[in-house]
Amino acid sequence: MRYSEFWELVDDVLGPGGRTVARDLVLDALADRTAQQALDDGEEPVRVWRALCDALEVPPALRWGRDRPRRRS
Repeated sequence: MRYSEFWELVDDVLGPGGRTVARDLVLDALADRTAQQALDDGEEPVRVWRALCDALEVPPALRWGRDRPRRRS
């Protein structure tokens, strides 16, 4: 996953407040960092995306976008 794909999914799946969540929500799975901090620290975007989805309990069917075919996670 590219960084641009990560942010597209944030916008698509989490909606208008998604970027704020990525910036502000501290995630245990990312060593008590926000998604933005983890990305800035060089974490793979797909790992950050999965951690964010897990924390927000995003249903598996929606994790790869509302209008996209379901990918294997």
